[in-house]
Amino acid sequence: MSKNKNCAICRRLGVKLFLKGERCLSLKCAMIKKAYPPGQKRKKARSSSSEYAKELKEKQKLRNWYNLKENQFRKYVRTTLEARGKIEDAGALLIKTLESRLDNVIFRLGFAPSRTQARQMICHRHFSVNDRAVNIPSHLVKKGDKIAVRPISQKKAIFRELPNILKKYKPPSWLELNSAKLEGKVVGEPSFEEAAPPAEIASIFEFYSR
Repeated sequence: MSKNKNCAICRRLGVKLFLKGERCLSLKCAMIKKAYPPGQKRKKARSSSSEYAKELKEKQKLRNWYNLKENQFRKYVRTTLEARGKIEDAGALLIKTLESRLDNVIFRLGFAPSRTQARQMICHRHFSVNDRAVNIPSHLVKKGDKIAVRPISQKKAIFRELPNILKKYKPPSWLELNSAKLEGKVVGEPSFEEAAPPAEIASIFEFYSR
């Protein structure tokens, strides 16, 4: 996905989704310079939209946040909806599942600057889970799993300086990071509060319940 397309997604949805890694934290971020939808001039106030449009927007926020295609995201939501009557908090379950994806874990450990790049790195077999190479971004990790940059990949330019970069990096509390060895371990479970999703989960459930 191109830089301009990533920026257009954030501007269209009106929220910073951090799709470009470090660029999103800089003054070059399009949401700082043009915090209004692409193709429009800045407006003092936006017109109200329908309930369907609001639900669609919330869905798009979370889907793009986790860098998922529509059919992938719909499957996660509908699986959660099916289990909703058996659990106390369906929203927490959805976020826990999405946070447990390997591409998100690689991003959360600081091994990749964005989920998009994490997915690419996984597909190139740069990572192992419990000492076995994994090239499936949707692989779900669980407590006790060890995630590491494979020894053969640590020699590559994209990882060579990473141990120094990660010295001051602090991952979420459910992940443990060994920056020197480029290893991480799942020591807990993702929480809704720490994940801080940029969307209203209830609206997303309503969208797919139609």
